[in-house]
Amino acid sequence: MKDVKCECGHVNPHGTVLCEACGKILDEEENKNHLLDMRYEGSARRSQTYNKTIIDKIWNFFSSVKVGVWLIVITLIASILGTILPQEMYIDLPPEVYYQQEYGWFGKLYYQLGFHDLYGSWWYLLLIALIGISLVICSLDRVVPLYKALKAQRVTRHEGFLKRQRIFGVNHHIDDNDLAIVKQHLLQKHYHVREENGDLLAEKGRFSRWGPYVNHVGLIIFLFGGMLRFVPGMYVNENLWIREGETAVVPETGEQFYLQNNQFILQHYDKDKNKTFEKALERAGDVVKNYQSNVVLYKRSGKKIPGETPKLKKVKEYKVRVNHPLTFDGYSVYQASFRSEMNAMTFALTNKKTKKPVGELKINLLNPKEKYDLGNGYTVEILNYFPDFEFAKNGEPSTKSRVPNNPAFVFRMFTPEKPKGETSFVAIRQTIEPFGNNTYKMAFKGIDTKNVSGLIVRKDSSLWVIILGGILFMIGVVQGAYWNHRRIWVQHKNGEVWIAAHTNKNWYGLKREIERVLENTKLDLPKDQFQNEQTDKEGA
Repeated sequence: MKDVKCECGHVNPHGTVLCEACGKILDEEENKNHLLDMRYEGSARRSQTYNKTIIDKIWNFFSSVKVGVWLIVITLIASILGTILPQEMYIDLPPEVYYQQEYGWFGKLYYQLGFHDLYGSWWYLLLIALIGISLVICSLDRVVPLYKALKAQRVTRHEGFLKRQRIFGVNHHIDDNDLAIVKQHLLQKHYHVREENGDLLAEKGRFSRWGPYVNHVGLIIFLFGGMLRFVPGMYVNENLWIREGETAVVPETGEQFYLQNNQFILQHYDKDKNKTFEKALERAGDVVKNYQSNVVLYKRSGKKIPGETPKLKKVKEYKVRVNHPLTFDGYSVYQASFRSEMNAMTFALTNKKTKKPVGELKINLLNPKEKYDLGNGYTVEILNYFPDFEFAKNGEPSTKSRVPNNPAFVFRMFTPEKPKGETSFVAIRQTIEPFGNNTYKMAFKGIDTKNVSGLIVRKDSSLWVIILGGILFMIGVVQGAYWNHRRIWVQHKNGEVWIAAHTNKNWYGLKREIERVLENTKLDLPKDQFQNEQTDKEGA
């Protein structure tokens, strides 16, 4: 496809409607409308010119605004579907079990379609990437030819170009003093005025034409920052539950950092000490004043050796409170929640008939022993342990999780009277003797609890990219919304003075500005040809 040379001598890319230099209409037959379409200065867009190779077809597909809108709509619909049920990060059980167990056939379908981990799924990231590609191609398809056309424009423009501007007028009386006054007024209005052979081109606000493209760049950077969150190590948002007195590895740190929870503190407002809130506290009851975990941060020293206890070096002590996180090495540890968890249960092996206990045993619910020797021939074995007991659909006992929320045991009790042992199933408020009545039972005596701090470990190395994208996006919005590109041509044609003007928006403001520019001159105001056309159509 060959370039098109205008009679003014400027060589235009194939597909150009208006000569980039003089504005002459290159194909009158295809452009019979009275007013010119100046959206892209009549420049040649690649998507409207080339359509032969596979690259052309891909380019043309993504350069369509409709395609971009549909991609955004599909992504929004997918995002909405991802909020119907909890995402995988917010559940404790394996997703293949949880969704079907909690939501039946719909939950199973939800899991099979991949909505359980929607925002990290490959197809959702692909949609985001396609939106980014569409933005890039849409912008390049329009901004490059627009930039070339605006850069190449000359002061003196073709008659056909001036006549078919929306604002246009002809003056038959020429006074050089009037032109000097017009130029002075234009400069006062902060126009950049170029002069050539007595013709004037006054222009201002060209930078506003780049607003939508700055906006697009901001969106692209914003989307890129969002996708960076799925790169390992760039974004961390993990829950960390630590019991009092225990030490746990900080997730996503490569087992470099460890956190020890010395104490969890829960404080309430005291209405006796807080007289200002006394009435409010009486209505509301107990109101939490402070959640706090006193922790110690350790860093592993030396290399990690499998099976060996890591050597830890103390980094610092800190009191983690709400909105006062522990920060280190780009990570932040926030106090988010807490729970009181069963830690140990005490039972007494008791003769059912005499109700006399023969011994006690204390079971660590996090790490129970298999066998407890009570002496004098009395022994208790744990045949099975269900930390979070429930009956499965087949009627068999099972556990929902490894957290001791509802512990249950299958005990085998050996006594001098029953050397072969007796079996008993014991849960909270429930005892079952599957092989008939036993002589002995496991009588519940007490329970020990322990506070567990709920912490959130966060790291966001992509945040600055997202912020940069957001700032550029807003700059583009302001740039395109509060300024406009205005041009006024004052040209000598056939012994007359022609005045034409164009703006990308706010035609009323442009007309008012032309009125002020022509004050104290004998030049007539140019007419709004769009209004004249509308009047002619209504009259017809």
